Amino acid sequence: MSETAAAPLEGFVSPTTAVAANRYGAAFEALCQRTPALRQEDVAARRARLQKLSNWLHAHRTDIQQALLADFRKPAAETDLTEIWTSLVELKHTMSHLKKWMAPRRVAAPMALLGTRAWVQVEPKGVVLIISPWNYPFYLAVGPLISAIAAGNAVVIKPAEQTPATAALLQKLCEELFRSDEVLLLQGDKEVATELLKLPWDHIFFTGSPEVGKIVMRAAAEHLSGLTLELGGKNPAVVDETANLRDAAEKIVWGKFLNNGQTCVAPDYLLVQESVQPALLRELTAAIQRAYNPAGAGIERSESLARIVNQHHFARLAGLLEDAQTRGATVAAGGTVDALQNYIEPTILTNVPASARVLEEEIFGPLLPVLTFKTLPETTAYINARLKPLAQYVFSTNAENRRYLLENVSAGGAGVNETVLHFAHPELPTGGVGNSGLGKAHGHSGFLAFSNEKGVLRQRVGFTGIKAMYPPYTSRVQKLIGLLVKYL
Repeated sequence: MSETAAAPLEGFVSPTTAVAANRYGAAFEALCQRTPALRQEDVAARRARLQKLSNWLHAHRTDIQQALLADFRKPAAETDLTEIWTSLVELKHTMSHLKKWMAPRRVAAPMALLGTRAWVQVEPKGVVLIISPWNYPFYLAVGPLISAIAAGNAVVIKPAEQTPATAALLQKLCEELFRSDEVLLLQGDKEVATELLKLPWDHIFFTGSPEVGKIVMRAAAEHLSGLTLELGGKNPAVVDETANLRDAAEKIVWGKFLNNGQTCVAPDYLLVQESVQPALLRELTAAIQRAYNPAGAGIERSESLARIVNQHHFARLAGLLEDAQTRGATVAAGGTVDALQNYIEPTILTNVPASARVLEEEIFGPLLPVLTFKTLPETTAYINARLKPLAQYVFSTNAENRRYLLENVSAGGAGVNETVLHFAHPELPTGGVGNSGLGKAHGHSGFLAFSNEKGVLRQRVGFTGIKAMYPPYTSRVQKLIGLLVKYL
């Protein structure tokens, strides 16, 4: 070996050194020492841990509602639907299927390997890190936690600092239900996350923006850690001339303004067939009023609309709205803002120029630009000229149009004549593609994300069909290998 080849990689830091130098090194080591015991736990032990979590959610329903109300005035009913129910669905589905997921899976042998037996067995990856976001601060911490526990891992959760009441409640949950060397929650700002990302995790599950996702990916590369990234993107909703416009409008309004637009799979912009745009705008405006102003007291008084999480994000969204209007966009509905309560009214924008920031940046708030098209190829050309979205929505009663749009647009997931709900389906893998994410989550996909699928082949003792092709490679052996290549 040459001297150059033998030299250590420049700047390389061994995992042992990284742990010893880290302020969380002792906690990380404790988790590592616990993993052999967790690895050996059977279905009943893992299911019991998940059942305790389910019981806690039922018992603390009011506490969860109050935490989300304190963080950004999230309505209790919306918390029930999007934070608690979704978590319970994931728990119930996982507990029901865990025995099957954990069982070795037999696979058939090809003809060339007749006489062997083969199977796939799953094992936990080990010690994993979950970095959860602020927009659904309870569910997007608990959902990955369910998958990680089911797969048999030791877990560290770093919750979002922007939602302190929910972070405190999650801390209580972890301390009441789990040993600190099984599930540990660490609160703090980005400095805490930076320190945690220096450690040699077996898997990192991050939910957040593509910009921060790149930072997480670079950190994971240092130790070749496994990685799941649930990111964002500009999710298109296409409404063609065959769509039921009232139905489409109600579903778009619900999916867009749920959580006041702070939803990674919310429609980010509409592409509406030119002939039905005026009618759809009327339906959208009416649907907003029915949802958030049924008594005519004003949307700002609605108890069904959350607020923007903080002043920083309010200022960003208000800036997007102002930029669009300055460039010539028309406010077709809404447009009112109130910095004192981080309030932005559900807003529909038309005549939005291509240069407007609202068409270039992920909105993540209650602003909905509406663009028009004449033919379906225009829509796919527009969408595909941009980064791949996390979600795609199609509103049409024409089967051929639906097929065309689904087959010609690449997206992490899709809804047909619906928004958002695909994210809550436990049998559907959820996640992005390209800029909108890496890997899949929920249900079996989430379990596999935190597992290693080990392929095992067992051969009969003293025999192997391939032995006739061992060296030396005589003419006879070469002929046998030739037959293998040609026919098997």
